[in-house]
Amino acid sequence: MEASCKLLPDRLKELWNSVLLKHLTSDEFSAEQKFLMDAYRRTWTRALLLEGASSLSDSLYAELGRYSGCTDLQTVRNLCTKALESVRKEWEDQQASESTQAVEQFYDETQAMMYELMHWHTLAEDDSPLAYVLALRFAEQHGCTRCLDFGAGVGSGAILFAKHGMEVTLADISSSMLQFSRWRMELRSLSARYVDLKTGQLPDDTFTMVSAMDVFEHLVDPVSTVDAIWKAMKRGGILFGRFHAEQDADRPQHIVQDFEPTMKRLGELGFIEIWRDEWLWGHQAFRKL
Repeated sequence: MEASCKLLPDRLKELWNSVLLKHLTSDEFSAEQKFLMDAYRRTWTRALLLEGASSLSDSLYAELGRYSGCTDLQTVRNLCTKALESVRKEWEDQQASESTQAVEQFYDETQAMMYELMHWHTLAEDDSPLAYVLALRFAEQHGCTRCLDFGAGVGSGAILFAKHGMEVTLADISSSMLQFSRWRMELRSLSARYVDLKTGQLPDDTFTMVSAMDVFEHLVDPVSTVDAIWKAMKRGGILFGRFHAEQDADRPQHIVQDFEPTMKRLGELGFIEIWRDEWLWGHQAFRKL
């Protein structure tokens, strides 16, 4: 495969091997890494930036302010930068158990989560949201055109996919998040389907790709979720996601750290791993046989 067609983690791993072989200096590697990462950043930014905005962060904060009715951009910015701590406090204040009902109630009622996710998507704290661009490139390489964004959150990934011509369905247990995502999609004149997982079911035999980006650590029953996703996917379809999380005091809503049962169920249903990010963010791709 030509270097320009390789996925970003694979290309970076290849470049680092060139450093180890002394075919490339570490400074040359750093410069190339920046160049390649910047290309992903531009793709992400172009998809999310609203007309007239000067920067991604200002655009996302203004968008959030417009939705929430707050015209003071600095107030929105402050809410976003403090949102991680606010989410933790909301979880601790509201969460008496990790039952399905309690978790669903939390995600429906949380106010801070929307701000935390939008702030994360500004890339101000880290560049891991660019894994959505990685998923897009993977989908393009494998001819995937109909995508389910499972655990869609605030819908940024779905916006990216739809802007690149994919037919998108957003699914989440949070009615409030789905409402916000729908508003964001309509603001950009993008069409999509929406599934509230508390009240609706995924369609059978529909999707050529399912993205599950930092979702499974939030689930009360990740194993049964694998079954639901399997039913919704077409044969040969791809599940792309990150199936790993460590205990994090700042994110107590990450209630799953043991992914062995999830991996076992994937194998039982005939999913096979066809790719793994061994350099950047640790995502995996599985094909449904």
